[in-house]
Formats: sequence, structure tokens, C-alpha cells
Amino acid sequence: MAIFSKRSKNNLKGIHPNLVKVMNEAIKNTPIDFTITDGIRTTEQQKELYAKGRTNPGKIVTNADGVRNKSNHQPKADGYGYAVDLYPYYNGSVQVNDDIRLRTIASHILNTAKSLGIRIEWGGHWKFRDYPHFELK
Repeated sequence: MAIFSKRSKNNLKGIHPNLVKVMNEAIKNTPIDFTITDGIRTTEQQKELYAKGRTNPGKIVTNADGVRNKSNHQPKADGYGYAVDLYPYYNGSVQVNDDIRLRTIASHILNTAKSLGIRIEWGGHWKFRDYPHFELK
């Protein structure tokens, strides 16, 4: 049975309780261990991510600029973030380039959410693919 690391637990702080419930349940019997790499983001953090591939080096990773188009990682009016990013964890480290295992984890998380009656969405189903991203609907 996999359990969340301190890092994952910290990244779940401030995330909506329903999404936390899904993640906490999913990790218990996940077919592939995973780690939560992103939870709540400030406006400044979101703006920095938005700049990647635009005004800063790197590839584009988000279409949410953090101001006009807010990310679900940013706190809503109720104070909670509604999104997390995660990656497979094996061989002693986070694996950011393993979409095959990430798809397996995503299927498991979506099934877990469904069994709990909590509606979530996976970024891997979007036109702009965001495989590590999960959010409440």
C-alpha cells in the first residue's frame, strides 16, 4: 500500500476537501505510486508558469494567466484550490516523462472519484493535454 510523502501532504493543504478525499483514497490502492507536485498557487506563481514558453524559456504549460483567466490551482472565493498536479513516483524519484504510467494512474483516480460520487476532470482529456492535472468539476 502506497502512502503520501510529506511533500504530497503539504501540496494538498488548501485544496478542496472533496479533491483531497479522492486523492487520499486513490493512493491507498494505486496500481502505480504517485506524488502530488502542485496544489495551491498564488497569482504570482501562476503568472510565472504562464510566462513559460511565452516570455520565459521553456514549453507552454498552461493557458491560465492567473489574472484574467485564473487557474483552478488558485484559491476560489471559498478559499480552496480546486486542482492538483501529480506524477508517477518510482525508482526513488518523480517521473515527469512517463505518460503511460500517468494514464494508468489517471484511470485509477477517475474510477476512485466515481466510486465516491465526486466529479473530477483529468487534463489528459482536454484538447490542450495536461496529463498531470486533476480538478473538481
